[in-house]
Amino acid sequence: MINIGVSDTICALSTANGIGAIGLVRVSGEKALSIVSSIASKNLEDKASHTAHFCTIKGLDGDIIDEVLITVFAKGKSFTGEEIAEIACHGSPYIQQQIIQLLLTKGCRMAEPGEFTMRAFMNGKLDLSQAEAVADLIASQSKNAHNIALKQMRGGFSNELKEIREKLINFASLIELELDFSEEDVEFADRTQLKKMVNDVLLYIGRLAKSFELGNAIKNGVPVAIVGAPNTGKSTLLNTLLGEDRAIVSNIEGTTRDVIEETININGILFRLIDTAGIREGAETIEAMGIERSLEKIRSAQIVLVMSDFSEEGSALEGHKSMDTQTASEWVNELQNQYPDKKFVLIGNKADLRKETSSSLTSSSTFIPISAKAGKGIDELRSWMEAQVLGNFDLANETIVSNVRHYDALVKTEEQLLKAKEGIETGVTSDFVAMDIRQAMYHLGTITGDISSDELLGNIFSRFCIGK
Repeated sequence: MINIGVSDTICALSTANGIGAIGLVRVSGEKALSIVSSIASKNLEDKASHTAHFCTIKGLDGDIIDEVLITVFAKGKSFTGEEIAEIACHGSPYIQQQIIQLLLTKGCRMAEPGEFTMRAFMNGKLDLSQAEAVADLIASQSKNAHNIALKQMRGGFSNELKEIREKLINFASLIELELDFSEEDVEFADRTQLKKMVNDVLLYIGRLAKSFELGNAIKNGVPVAIVGAPNTGKSTLLNTLLGEDRAIVSNIEGTTRDVIEETININGILFRLIDTAGIREGAETIEAMGIERSLEKIRSAQIVLVMSDFSEEGSALEGHKSMDTQTASEWVNELQNQYPDKKFVLIGNKADLRKETSSSLTSSSTFIPISAKAGKGIDELRSWMEAQVLGNFDLANETIVSNVRHYDALVKTEEQLLKAKEGIETGVTSDFVAMDIRQAMYHLGTITGDISSDELLGNIFSRFCIGK
């Protein structure tokens, strides 16, 4: 656990463990430059901020450890707000360890996970939501995840929340001022304006909270289950979407006996594709275990692609090789009723082999005819998958919430504002309205760190990697 408020000098390897061309050892604290100067061939304490210096580093025995490039950052002008020296050495694990051990003998201590970023927060260089975005930026696996984290790290989300808090503070102050003049029956806060302000804030907070489903999907990837009877082309579809032969394709029933998972990126959104065992009755023991796992994946997926054989009508789940489109459609309706929070689409595979083109399903937005083998309809399927995630949100211009802690705070803010709105409409006394607004302000403040505790900060920053 990080010791909040401790200002000793810390060091850590900021690049990944292992062999590479370059390794970066970061040192931060009141004595960072003097300690690094004591192991380097140059005095760095009198150097200008944001300058780099070629030096040699010698061990306690006088032998040269490495030739390095040390970048100097002055107090108040660095990421942490403290003195920082960043030692770029060769990427040998031995060299990196020798430099760190040398720094420890000179008065540094090893940094805890996230301690550099925590110090940036404590020194006012970042607010809490910006600090959390640093971890999200490091972990981003897609363009949109990167963009969301970058916008948050640059303060876009924080600035919007601060504007809202300022409005709430002003009105709460006026309401509380009325309490001092309760005997004179003076009204400082116009109730009509207050109700309008609360409604406007509720709309905005509600929109942010609703965006969490999208933000969480973008941040962690969208689980997509490909399900259906044997020989409907599930593995072929997986291979076509991936652009490689990842799953074995065969006309023998039960080829896929376990779950296969891979990821694809569609316009900056990461999808986690799950190819499941064909669902049918009468499967032998091993295959039956795979089918049970398939059903589990339906329960855990956000999007479910239900495959059917669209080449001809006739067969069903029971006893036949494949599942015809009409039978699959009925199954989709059952699944949708069972899992109303999931997105289902019926896919009619082998459409290029279909003799009759007419179908009552072809005009449905939840039915997409494709040929997984020939690549027909795949672009339409990709577009449908992307649309299910984006909904009506504008990723380029809207703030998207991807942090579960922020979502929880927004929901609690919304609850308090609804209480305040009800109080205004029913004419409750000013002190109760002010209390609800103050509680809403409190929950918003926990997002940016205006309201925080040592336990909360320790929990957040302990999840960071060491060296950041």
